[in-house]
Amino acid sequence: MRIFNIAITLTAALAAALTATTAMAAPKKVLFFSKSSGFEHDVIKVQNGQPSLVDKLLKEIGATNNIEFTCTKDGTIFTPENIAKFDAFMFYTTGDLTVPGADKNPPMPKEAKAQLLDAIRNGKGFIGTHSACDTFHTVEDPSIGPGYHNDGDKTDPYIQMIGGEFIMHGGGQAHFQPGRMIVVDKAFPGISGLPEDFAPVEEWYSMKNFQPNLHVLLIQDTSTMMKAMGGACYDRPNYPATWSSAYGKGRVFYTSMGHRAEVWNDPMFQQILIGGLKWAVGDATGDTTPNINKVTPQASALPPK
Repeated sequence: MRIFNIAITLTAALAAALTATTAMAAPKKVLFFSKSSGFEHDVIKVQNGQPSLVDKLLKEIGATNNIEFTCTKDGTIFTPENIAKFDAFMFYTTGDLTVPGADKNPPMPKEAKAQLLDAIRNGKGFIGTHSACDTFHTVEDPSIGPGYHNDGDKTDPYIQMIGGEFIMHGGGQAHFQPGRMIVVDKAFPGISGLPEDFAPVEEWYSMKNFQPNLHVLLIQDTSTMMKAMGGACYDRPNYPATWSSAYGKGRVFYTSMGHRAEVWNDPMFQQILIGGLKWAVGDATGDTTPNINKVTPQASALPPK
């Protein structure tokens, strides 16, 4: 009887261990949303019924990092029931996503924006790439003019969540140029393996409405950027380019990189993205202590009008 009890105990313990292992191995679920109510970037275009470059790459990343991606441009997916199913949301979007806009894909329900923000505030993750900050723009004050001011408390709630807002990017010869990244936090997932000095060729965003809670990971070094020939929007002090932040109980990660196919295919960018993804879904630890005022103290200084 005693041996039988021991056997039952061991079997129960083994079953519990297997159950725990199975639970730990369950993939994290991420909704990748790429509706473009404004400009649609080539890397997220679905052509001839084939998945976009980013859709395909995320599926590959998910397969090796225990993340299950659902990729869609259909905003009707944002119902309370569906929002509850995902661990995190990844946006590569433009414009007001509650209207059909440029790509004519079904928009999010009007109430879904607030529901999504509430879900993130209550513990979901969010990952934004490139034009995710060119989404749900703050309503401009027509007496001031577009772009050349920070909006303070009037900043759109979505922008407050993501942490910063697109103004413009360089044009002409300054459109695509090397942008030196200054590495701030080598301990953050995906950042530790980066060289101290790297400068991808990219379409770099000049931004405003940086939020005070940002933990800056990479800084845009404007001293190295072309400020003539279409680059006047970079005539400003250094500002954040990649960051993490706490939004209530939620984890928010954003990087301004991601316009060019060459960037998405770059192992260095993929390393940054994977680190941000794993942190946002809770599979990795990383700092969110606000440091924006320390490492980019003049981030709010905008380019000359």
